[in-house]
Amino acid sequence: MKKVLSVCIVLLVACVSTYAQHTLSISIRDKESKEPLAGATVEIRSLKRSAVADSTGLAVITNLATGKYSLHFSFIGFEEQEAMISVPGQDQLFEVLLHKAEEEHEEEVVVQATRSARPFRDIPTRVETISGEELAEKANMKPGEIRMLLSESTGIQTQQTSATSYNSSIRIQGLDGRYTQILKDGFPLYAGFSGGLSLMQLVPLDLKQVEVIKGSSSTLYGGGAIAGLVNLVSKTPTEKRDLSFLANATSAGGLDLSAFYGQRFNKIGVTVFGSRNTGRPYDPADIGLTAIPEFQRYTINPRIFYYGDRTTANFGVSYITEDRVGGSMDYIKNDVSGYYEKNNTDRFTSQLAVTHRLSDNGSLNFKNSYSHFNRSIRVPGYTFMGTQKSTYSELTYSAGAEKMDWIIGANVLTDQFDEDRQSTPVLRNYDYTTFGGFIQNTWRPGDAFSLETGLRGDYVKQYGFELLPRVSAMWKLTSQLTARIGGGFGYKTPTVFNEEAERIQFQGILPINESTARNERSVGGNLDVNYRTHLGEVELVINQMFFYTQLNRPLVLADKGQGEQEFVNANGRLDTRGLETNLRFRYEDLKLFIGYTFADVNTHYDGTKAWFPLTARHRLNNVLMYEKEENFKFGLEAYYVSPQRLNDGTTGRSYWTAGIMGEKIWEKFSIFLNLENFTNTRQTKFGPIYTGPIDNPVFNDIYAPLEGRVLNGGIKLRL
Repeated sequence: MKKVLSVCIVLLVACVSTYAQHTLSISIRDKESKEPLAGATVEIRSLKRSAVADSTGLAVITNLATGKYSLHFSFIGFEEQEAMISVPGQDQLFEVLLHKAEEEHEEEVVVQATRSARPFRDIPTRVETISGEELAEKANMKPGEIRMLLSESTGIQTQQTSATSYNSSIRIQGLDGRYTQILKDGFPLYAGFSGGLSLMQLVPLDLKQVEVIKGSSSTLYGGGAIAGLVNLVSKTPTEKRDLSFLANATSAGGLDLSAFYGQRFNKIGVTVFGSRNTGRPYDPADIGLTAIPEFQRYTINPRIFYYGDRTTANFGVSYITEDRVGGSMDYIKNDVSGYYEKNNTDRFTSQLAVTHRLSDNGSLNFKNSYSHFNRSIRVPGYTFMGTQKSTYSELTYSAGAEKMDWIIGANVLTDQFDEDRQSTPVLRNYDYTTFGGFIQNTWRPGDAFSLETGLRGDYVKQYGFELLPRVSAMWKLTSQLTARIGGGFGYKTPTVFNEEAERIQFQGILPINESTARNERSVGGNLDVNYRTHLGEVELVINQMFFYTQLNRPLVLADKGQGEQEFVNANGRLDTRGLETNLRFRYEDLKLFIGYTFADVNTHYDGTKAWFPLTARHRLNNVLMYEKEENFKFGLEAYYVSPQRLNDGTTGRSYWTAGIMGEKIWEKFSIFLNLENFTNTRQTKFGPIYTGPIDNPVFNDIYAPLEGRVLNGGIKLRL
């Protein structure tokens, strides 16, 4: 009897061991840099089980019986890999190192703007990225600013708002710059007054990628993202030291010096970025006024990272100071009387992000930022000066499963502007606090379909409550054909800080009348189809998008007499509709990109339809690149812009610009040379850019380049 009982006990122990439930934890990293691969997928295909790696590269599969399993690992831009792992194993944490694929495509990146741990190919929201080689190529052209990164993309244009100081804003699908939200690592740091010079003051050397979402993106980021959003993603530390330097000089008198350092030491990582950017006054048209102003700018941005077992965090600060003066060449160079426009800015920001993993599938995320921005604008007889202080705090809970992801969160945004009294009788001060709550769900019932739905509610005391639903869906019709469709609502709180006021240095602009002004509201969507195939040995990618956005009661300037103007809600709407066509050809080391944008942007005020000023209906982008990896690259580009309606009722001319660039690469350094606009296209060739005397000019709309042909070149070191 004892023998029988002993045998039963042994069999019972064996059964319990066999059917015990175990947890498999796997750290997935880049074999070369040892950097965690957030978003990598591990699958046990025999069980139809999978998991996605979190921000630390950790993927967890629970409730596994004892045994051996064949695991399949995949990550965009990396070779797929398989491994046999025993459960339970001797080590509680397995490490898998993935190799980079030989060929990487531009869309094969991890996107942060959507806050999804899913691979890029499974995200329903259409996201465009500028990363890797493309980012480096565009940074060579304008190492001192990010304007070039955006202006040469399909569907995007940068609008110059000052003829002499080069100030610019970004327009997506024809809508004003105030409807595009610019983020830095997911933080809204460039809204309101601080957005006026942001494109000119951000340097690309410390960027890992740029993400663009076109159309309403209000669920996660709130008001302001009516036309879309741009997320600037900073470099993060890797175990392999990243120490790089860039020096660049231009024929227009510019000099850019930048340095970046990043490295991870076990649980601590650091990055430090610094730059000095200067320029001399430049007047290629010899009209006595600057096309590029004299400026001097300094930037410093240190960050520290912590990598714990369940908690990761990073904290950084940034300081930018700049003095910029444009206008009369005699005034700037010879210190004699004349027209001038001076911009003096100081920008300080701090960013804190903390992620704590609560369970295998859930994490808690906290973000906080503070921004202090001071700017003065001086022209003869007038000064506008003020300080903007803003904070952003957000708490979210993220949960992911095999077929469904959830993001639930709340945030508080404060925005305060205090104007220094100069000659203005009425100050344009404001103090807004926005309370927001949001929820987003991504459902993926199978490999061929995924659906993303979101809902956000925002409350601002002065302007009430806004409810913002949004939905996006994606179908993988075949392995080569993917379609996305999405749309949603958006809003924008009234502000005097936009292109129209910036163009006249805020002279005569009255403060917003909070008792009568209302939020601008929008509804819109887009349809996107992507097809990839091969024509013999030529790879072809076709992307076709159709878009529509309707903006109700937009703010417009109304004349109040005695030289004063006030922003009021228009009686009607503004709408933009059109299409974007992108073609990419690749044959061995040769790549050709062709992009076409059609944008029909019109106002419908008081029952009258009119073409919205400074929006070209047709734009054509062409880029040809020949590259031998890690050896050299050579590129040609040409851009066409059709005529635009101007604010005075006339029509500007169409024009072409073209450029050529080259770079020779060695192991530790490279030399680059870029000739921008070698056709020397300038608006000053089409006619005068101002009326009246040169000491008191009234500037016309700027719709074409003013700087003409510019040669730049430099060296990049990687130590």
